Amino acid sequence: MGKKLFDCDTCGKKFSQKENLNNHYRIHTGEKPFVCGSCGKEFAVKANLTRHGRTHTGEKPFACDSCGREFRQKIDLERHLRIHMGEKPFVCDTCGREFTQKGNLTQHVRTHAGEKPFSCDTCGQKFSRKEYLERHLRTHTSERPYVCDICGKRFAKKGNLENHYRIHTGEKPFVCNICGKKFNVKVNLETHFRTHTGEKPFVCDICGKGFTQKVNLETHLRTHTGEKPFVCETCGKQFNRKGHLNRHVRTHTGERLYVCDICGKSFQHKGHLVDHYRIHTGEKPFICDTCGRKFTVKGRVTIHVRTHTAVPRFVCDTCGKEFAVKGNLTKHMITHTGEKPFACCTSGKDFSWKEHLERHLRTHTDERPYVCEICGKQFQHKGHLVDHYRIHTGEKPFICDTCGRKFTVKGSLTIHLRTHTGEKSFVCDICGRKFVQKGDLTKHLRTHTEEKPFECDMCGRSFADGSNFRKHVATHNRGKRFTCSVCGETFGSNKDRNGHFQQKHQ
Repeated sequence: MGKKLFDCDTCGKKFSQKENLNNHYRIHTGEKPFVCGSCGKEFAVKANLTRHGRTHTGEKPFACDSCGREFRQKIDLERHLRIHMGEKPFVCDTCGREFTQKGNLTQHVRTHAGEKPFSCDTCGQKFSRKEYLERHLRTHTSERPYVCDICGKRFAKKGNLENHYRIHTGEKPFVCNICGKKFNVKVNLETHFRTHTGEKPFVCDICGKGFTQKVNLETHLRTHTGEKPFVCETCGKQFNRKGHLNRHVRTHTGERLYVCDICGKSFQHKGHLVDHYRIHTGEKPFICDTCGRKFTVKGRVTIHVRTHTAVPRFVCDTCGKEFAVKGNLTKHMITHTGEKPFACCTSGKDFSWKEHLERHLRTHTDERPYVCEICGKQFQHKGHLVDHYRIHTGEKPFICDTCGRKFTVKGSLTIHLRTHTGEKSFVCDICGRKFVQKGDLTKHLRTHTEEKPFECDMCGRSFADGSNFRKHVATHNRGKRFTCSVCGETFGSNKDRNGHFQQKHQ
C-alpha cells in the first residue's frame, strides 16, 4: 500500500506530511503566525523564524568539516561544500557552463537572453540581478549599511563586509586546486586561476588585447581614449590610474608608508619595498630563458631579454640612434636638449636624469643603501658595489691590450691606458694644469673657486672634498648606539650594524 499523500484543496499540490501541507496553506491565506521577538518580522513557517533569529544572535550552527567555515543555514553549507567537491549540478542549456547554485544559473541565463528585469527609478539603468540594482541604488544615496563590528568600517555591499572580516580572522577559504594557494576573496582565486589556464576573458574592442581582470581592461581602454580621470589637487597633474595618482601625491607629501623591518629603510611605493627585500634575502626570482641570468626586479629581466632578441624599436628623431628600451631613448634626448629637470633642494644643482639626482642626494645624507653580503661594506652607488664584489672574487675582466695588465674596474683601465699614451685630457681653464682623471680636475678647480659643496647638517662645516666630508660626519656618529633588531647587539655606527647583520643573520 502506497504512502498517504495530503492534497491542497486550493491548488491540488500534494505533500507527504500534514505539517508541510499546513505550512503550504498559509501561502494562500497570507497567515504569518510566527513573529520575531527582536524586530517584529513575521513568518509563515516556524523554521524560517528560527533561521531569521540567527541574524540577531550571530549563531552559525552549520560548520564545514573541510575548512571550518560556519553558516547560519544548512542549505548554505550544502552549497559551500560543492566548492570543495567541485560539484556543479546546474548546467546552462545554451553554452554548457556549470554552476554550484541554481540561482547563479538563473542569473547566468539572462546573459544569453539579454534580460534585465530590474530597473533604477532614478537614472533608468537596468540590471539582470536584483542585488545589482540594490548595490547600484547606493551610488545615489551613498548608503553604507554594513558595518564591521571589529573596527567600525562601513560598506555599501554585504559581500565586501564579509571579505573585509577575513582581514581580521586571517581566513582564506578559497583554495586553488592546482597549486594550493589560498585566498580570502573568491574573485582573487578566479583571477589567479587564469594564470594556470592562460584565460583572458576581457578583450579590448579596439585593439583585441586580452586581460585576466575587468579592471585592467577598463584601465587599458584609457590608453585609447586618452581619459585621465584622476587629478592631483596640488599640481593639477592627471592620471589614468588611481594607483598612479596615489604614488604621485607622495612626491608632494614626502610620505614613505612602506618600511623594511630588517634595516628600517622606507619607500613611497610597496613594489619598491618588495624589490628591496630581495637585497636582504638574495632572492632573484626573475630568470632569462635564453642565458639563465637571474634578476631581483622583473623590469630588469624584461629589459635584459631585449639584448638577445629585440630589434631596436625606439629611434631618436635628431640623430637616428636606435634604442631597445624607450626609457633609454628618453634619457638620450636630453643630450640634444640640454634639459636638466631634476634639481637638488639642498645645493640647487641641476641634473639631466633622476638617478643622477638620487646619487647626488646621498652626498648630503651619506646614505649607503648597497651592502656587500660578504664583508658588510656599504656603498652609495650600486655600480660601486658590483665593482667591490670583484675584490672578493678576484675577477679582473678589464684587460690592457698594450701590457696585459688586468683591472677589476673599467674606469681603472681607462686611466691606466693614459700611462701608455701620456694623455692628460682634463685641463684647468684657469691655470692650464692637466690631469689624467676628471675627478682630479674637479677637485683642483675648487682651489680656485674655494667652493665647498659638502656641508655638514649637524654643525654647518663645509668641505671641498667628499671623502673628507664623510670622515667628518663619522665624528658626529661616535658614541651613538645602533642596535641589531635580531639579536640586540649594539654598534658604534649604522655601517657596523649592517655589516654585522649581513654576516651573522643571513
